[in-house]
Amino acid sequence: MKKLDIYYEDKSILIVNKPSKLLTISNQKNNNSLYNEVYDYLHKKNQKCFIVHRLDKDTSGLIIFAKNEKSKLFLQDNWDKVKRKYVAVVQGEVKKGGVIESYLKETKTLFTYSSNDKVKGKYACTVYEPLVTNKAYSLLDILIKTGRKNQIRVHLNDIGHPIIGDKKYGASKNPISRLGLHAYYLEFKHPVSKENMVIKTSFPKEFEKIFEKK
Repeated sequence: MKKLDIYYEDKSILIVNKPSKLLTISNQKNNNSLYNEVYDYLHKKNQKCFIVHRLDKDTSGLIIFAKNEKSKLFLQDNWDKVKRKYVAVVQGEVKKGGVIESYLKETKTLFTYSSNDKVKGKYACTVYEPLVTNKAYSLLDILIKTGRKNQIRVHLNDIGHPIIGDKKYGASKNPISRLGLHAYYLEFKHPVSKENMVIKTSFPKEFEKIFEKK
């Protein structure tokens, strides 16, 4: 078993940096998942494992696991207060930041899209700011105000700058052989101490290589 990339651990929670191309939770087709790896790790220490949230299979980044049900429920009940930031590599030159708002809907084939349907659609808000750009790609800092399924991927495609490697949502380029999306920042209230926690990772090296001057 590959060693977990642990960023924080105490008696109540565990925060792990998930690699790209690994499911958060197993499905019927694939039993290989981060949850299974964390479960095995905690089981050996006679500790329990509860899933709090998840990331898409191809998205890398920080995921919180709880070690008891009380902590899990506290985090989930207060999830709208958790500050979550991502970094994304997108196609094209993004010269200035902005805010994207729409109502997301999903087709029967699980394709998410933006609409103006306030009744049946789910409101989604994404804030983005360019960090580094060149003529071909841009590295964006992203804050999500809502946590809808595939929200960032849909919204960036909506403004004509799909995430690299995201063929499902408009990308035609994949220079690093993975989805260019990484969840690097979590800010939340600890479920037991109620202390304000800030956990962040560095950006993936392959993201930064795209912007290194030749």
